[in-house]
Amino acid sequence: MTDTPAARAVPALSDEAFLGHVADRLAALPAVSAVTLGGSRAQGLHTAGSDWDLAVYYRGPFDPARLRALGWEGEVGELGAWGGGVFNGGAWLTIDGRRVDVHYRDLDVVEHELAEARAGRFHWEPLMFHLAGIPSYLVVAELAVNRVLRGTLPAPRYPEALREAAPPVWRQQAAMTLRYAKGAHAPRGQLTEVAGALATAAAQTAHAVLAERGEWVTNEKRLLTRAELRGLDPLIVSLSPDPAALRDAVSRAAALLGLPE
Repeated sequence: MTDTPAARAVPALSDEAFLGHVADRLAALPAVSAVTLGGSRAQGLHTAGSDWDLAVYYRGPFDPARLRALGWEGEVGELGAWGGGVFNGGAWLTIDGRRVDVHYRDLDVVEHELAEARAGRFHWEPLMFHLAGIPSYLVVAELAVNRVLRGTLPAPRYPEALREAAPPVWRQQAAMTLRYAKGAHAPRGQLTEVAGALATAAAQTAHAVLAERGEWVTNEKRLLTRAELRGLDPLIVSLSPDPAALRDAVSRAAALLGLPE
């Protein structure tokens, strides 16, 4: 069925019928082994206007052209188009009047990162829209919190080895971020750069806090709230371009985040 503006204005299917229809179409794509629902809808935190986050787990060669050929309105990216790494691309679509994101997940990569996480190992990657970037175990977190719609996937518990290994890595990054801001940006009165560093360090520290708790993180949308670090907000609001004030603000941020200067 071809999408038209009129058809998109009012969804024709119930949510469950819509989800089943889309999952069936995605699961039928060559190389796809499983399809999941993620994001706020998988965790019961969505609103009526929330988009739908789906992921296709494939093994071997996956061709985005097959997804494009389904005829859904939107943009279908190539593999690696979203920066490469573990978060290796996807599509932004409109289906039956609903906004749908489809993420590509290479099962060989996911299984490797699962084994690494269980051994307490991970690496950091930059990713658009994420202040602190992402840990490679993000794809493992998705296995734990997403709802499997088609196929079979593991549902890992948070590895104890990762709980021990991840927090000091994140805290070191946060401390270095603040140290550079205090030494390079604050003396020049660079308010914007200092504000950005405080926000980044807060996100990095939040990753450490949640790793200590053994709580999975899949994005930054509620990261500071979950880590109870919203106390940094008033400090950022009060920033001024005075070098001495900026240096003091960095010191206060370090204290709030429990970081060494």
